[in-house]
Amino acid sequence: MTDPTDPDTGPPPAPGDWLAFHVFYAASPRPLLLECVRPLTEELTRDGLLAGWFFINYWLEGPHLRLRLRPSSPAAAEAVRERAERAIAGFLRRRPALYEVKGGFLAELYNTLFELEYPEEERGRLLDENGRMRLRANNTFSAERYEPEYGKYGGPAGIALAEWHFERSSDLVVEAARTMNVHLRTVVLGLSAQLMMTMSACFLREDEALLSFLDRYHAFWNGAFAGTNYTAQDGYDRAYATMDAALPQRYRVIREAVADGAPHRLPSVLRSWAEHCLELRERALDLTGRGDLVFRSWDGARDLPVGDPARSLPMLLSPYLHMTNNRLSVTVRDEAYLSYVLGRALREPHPAAAP
Repeated sequence: MTDPTDPDTGPPPAPGDWLAFHVFYAASPRPLLLECVRPLTEELTRDGLLAGWFFINYWLEGPHLRLRLRPSSPAAAEAVRERAERAIAGFLRRRPALYEVKGGFLAELYNTLFELEYPEEERGRLLDENGRMRLRANNTFSAERYEPEYGKYGGPAGIALAEWHFERSSDLVVEAARTMNVHLRTVVLGLSAQLMMTMSACFLREDEALLSFLDRYHAFWNGAFAGTNYTAQDGYDRAYATMDAALPQRYRVIREAVADGAPHRLPSVLRSWAEHCLELRERALDLTGRGDLVFRSWDGARDLPVGDPARSLPMLLSPYLHMTNNRLSVTVRDEAYLSYVLGRALREPHPAAAP
């Protein structure tokens, strides 16, 4: 066995380039995560072939899971690719998704997302003969280019930080899928709310900054689909009024534990998440202080170096929250709702009784 302290050994090899696989699976991602992704990443890690991994859920060309794997070295890339392809193909044979996205609500939702997110000049390559978003065949997968969103996460240094965080977020969601009934709406919304509370409390300590962020987060997701039926303010106040004091109380407990530097006071899932989020915040502050975070303007026209934590932390917090919710399969409508009720929980410690 090689002695890592031996100067003749040299540093370990740099990781290989990220590999990306898009798995088109029109069903709950839970079996895909538990019966394919989890054993695959555990096996690759055990065999020293994996330097990192994460997943996201996506809708372009049909519902699919985007799996990212980083080989531990360039030499390991082919083995990682072969094992991943074998594992995915085997899963799709054993456990195919039975639903086909050909029409109805989901097809309309995906087309609405497509029209909202992609400018007209970028749609051509993704349209079918009827001028609608092309759908890939269900129960198929493909190797794709890994294209990090440098502008959203602050450039190369910000992407490296996001990739480190995304693995922890992916691990958390896979474990939740294994141990909790996250297929139930009440369970997944409750978990999402508590994870949002914890991360936001870790990143933004002051009341004013936190409330301002939650208001902007709600306005963005609520307004992103203005004119559609996919978000709606109707019923928010009524739903909030039926709550007991549990949510505001839980938010206070989380914020106090974070402010006191005592995440050990939180329940186990939130404790480990808070510890991670506090470290994530410190790493983000370090990158900010060194001037390593460079974002891209919304119109894509210019770079935006950000050296002020009052700006960089909210800019990173927003996509971090969204991508954890994405992994939990929380909808945009639910994100708008949750950010609204979290803001009210901070403003009104004790919800009014329902009329």
